Amino acid sequence: MKLWDKGFSTDKKIDLFTVGNDRELDLVLAKYDVIGSMAHARMLHKIGLLTATEIGQVEKELAHITSLIEKGEFVIEEEFEDVHSKVEYLLTEKLGDTGKKIHTARSRNDQVLVDVHLYLREEVKDIRAMIMEFFNLLLELSDTYKDVLLPGYTHFQVAMPSSFGMWFSAYAESLIDDMYMLNAAYRIVDQNPLGSAAGYGSSFPIDRDHTTSEMEFGELKVNSVAAQMSRGKTERSVSFAMSSVAGTLSKFAMDICLYMSQNFGFISFPDELTTGSSIMPHKKNPDVFELIRGKCNKIQSLPYELTLIINNLPSGYHRDLQLLKEGLIPGIQALKSCLEMFTFSLKNIEVNKSIVDQKIYDYLFTVEEVNQLVQDGIPFRDAYKMVGANVTTGEFKPDKKVSHSHIGSIGNLGLDRIRAKMVKANAHNK
Repeated sequence: MKLWDKGFSTDKKIDLFTVGNDRELDLVLAKYDVIGSMAHARMLHKIGLLTATEIGQVEKELAHITSLIEKGEFVIEEEFEDVHSKVEYLLTEKLGDTGKKIHTARSRNDQVLVDVHLYLREEVKDIRAMIMEFFNLLLELSDTYKDVLLPGYTHFQVAMPSSFGMWFSAYAESLIDDMYMLNAAYRIVDQNPLGSAAGYGSSFPIDRDHTTSEMEFGELKVNSVAAQMSRGKTERSVSFAMSSVAGTLSKFAMDICLYMSQNFGFISFPDELTTGSSIMPHKKNPDVFELIRGKCNKIQSLPYELTLIINNLPSGYHRDLQLLKEGLIPGIQALKSCLEMFTFSLKNIEVNKSIVDQKIYDYLFTVEEVNQLVQDGIPFRDAYKMVGANVTTGEFKPDKKVSHSHIGSIGNLGLDRIRAKMVKANAHNK
């Protein structure tokens, strides 16, 4: 069944090519299609295009379809082009002519727009909630290990002392930037496009404010052409926010892979969170974090994939837009799985508390020595040369006591201020 069926069949090859894997992806959107149909039907009743009896029947059948979706019993068979045609078929099968009325003043174009907006709105909420859980864990770990020193590197060379408190809270604060991006994406998806029909409105006296309220959208996408042009822009906006989160996770995962190696030995995880080798019995591989790194790097390519699909399209609907779901939906699922696994695994991290006792890290403290000489009255450049000379001759003896006091340093992590920033960022959430 095709909503645009005019009584003649389409060549099978054309059908296979144009539908692609839309049926499978549309299963993810099914519940949102029902939500949109429910709001649309109630609006049709409000303006007198569905009677009281008819709206009661439609609501009952849509509730039944919702229960099928929730139980995993809703399927889109090969004879149906997409979720929209399947839902309309089920209504028509049960309600006859009443079911046929559901498409009044509506197009598949604004149906899929509504589905995508509702889907992305919920997914962005879920991702923000998962980030909050991860953020709180990072601050907890930062406070627990705030006094454990960790070598800092520049150019992969031993540089200056850091701490596990700094490391964990650095990634926590980085997540706040990602939250800002997600909040911006949420504002974009929280607009109701329903009623734009094929992109140019309708001659029916529809009430778009009514459907906006029904679906609890924050705002209405007012201009019908603008609503249609949001297809692609909306997905890309969300993908940029996802890419920001993925960038944070990928960098963090890379740190963990390095720090777990024997060359570093800064951290470890219980055996059950690592994998082994088929021939090397000693191996404890960080496969979880390598996969997080790889998946998140792939997610970071998503905005550019979507951009290449939409960047030369004029206004109006084009079938190219169907391809946006192929990268976006699996990308969202991958990002959520990475957040889930990172949070689960990090709860079991084991920290080496005596890293800087090794002689290889003596030079971490050269800057500390220079700064102490400056505080004793020696000009900075002279102090720098003095310590440099001691390093060259092998006479440098580090004092491994670190005393940093400014906000955001080893001795003053500012965790309360970081938490307050996230609370403020999260306050924009609905």
